[in-house]
Amino acid sequence: MKIAMVGQFPPHVGGVGVHIHTLSKKLVEEGHEVYVITYPHKEIKDIDGIHVIGTKGLNIPGVRGLMFKKNAKKALENLLEKEDIDIIHGHYLFPAGAAAVEVGNAHNIKTYVTAHGSDMFELYKSQPLMRSPIKNVLKNADGVFAVSNALRHEIIATGVVGIADKTKLSWNSVDIDRFSPNNDDSFKKEYKLTDKPIVLFVGNLIKRKNVDSLLEAKKIANSDYYLVVVGDGPLYKKLTKKVEEENIRDVIFTGSRGDVENIIPSCDVLVLPSFSESFGLVLIEALACEKPVIGSDVGGITEIINDKVGLLVNPKKVSSIAHAIDRIVNDDEFRNALSMNARNRARDFSEVTIPYDEVQ
Repeated sequence: MKIAMVGQFPPHVGGVGVHIHTLSKKLVEEGHEVYVITYPHKEIKDIDGIHVIGTKGLNIPGVRGLMFKKNAKKALENLLEKEDIDIIHGHYLFPAGAAAVEVGNAHNIKTYVTAHGSDMFELYKSQPLMRSPIKNVLKNADGVFAVSNALRHEIIATGVVGIADKTKLSWNSVDIDRFSPNNDDSFKKEYKLTDKPIVLFVGNLIKRKNVDSLLEAKKIANSDYYLVVVGDGPLYKKLTKKVEEENIRDVIFTGSRGDVENIIPSCDVLVLPSFSESFGLVLIEALACEKPVIGSDVGGITEIINDKVGLLVNPKKVSSIAHAIDRIVNDDEFRNALSMNARNRARDFSEVTIPYDEVQ
């Protein structure tokens, strides 16, 4: 079959891109042909047998989304003129999902959408003007996927007619060959981090990810560690300025990195203190690298972390975050016990399942 995906894709970084890439690779391995229409980028290229189509427009966060619906629809229409597409799949309900559904409905092509989290937890909940467009996407899609049970419940709560019957769980998955324990210490050497434990955060530097509380936790810590923040985003300057002005010691900002699979094995614990999270892909990536994890007691994170592999914290209480970090950093026996169970837990999320009814 020929499947057209719409949404974020490498070289763009982020969980949506990883999800599309993983699913597309599986489809190609099964003999299907996959086309991905993604945001503009100067380094767009085909990878892993996947045909990648970059749209036009400005690659500026906050601006590109406004243009992507229109440009993605145009790219889809152009693709349909050349290829007999069997399935269209939009990732992230708006704008990618909206573009997929509108084109799919117009051409009577089976269309699916995947909600990835912030489209429901942020766009839908906090921006009233987006509720109607998102409900239309959910209503008009032939099938809806959610990357966690928490997100599925959020979608059903919209009250869209028939939504419960057509919304299915479609977990994020982790490549346990790519993410695995190794003894490569090149990252530690690069930043000269060889004398203390490493507490790692990986993600977008946005308010929802709650990195500010990680910095506050560092200030009151009863343990001595490096806090490494991997990622970029609108809060980068504010957070780095906070570290400098408040003299928070041993905090390293690396910016965005494309080699996270080589960074995670260097840490002692990975922390995701988000205020809301549909899943938390980086958590299962860390588990695959045999690392204990700390995450907020919210959303899909609670579906990943159990007491055998990590700790859950209250993201609104800095003391809760600081205590969890101290407990794992200071207690070698406890940390090692969590690490021993981590990779087996990651295996629960290692199988890539093709979610379409037509592809079995």
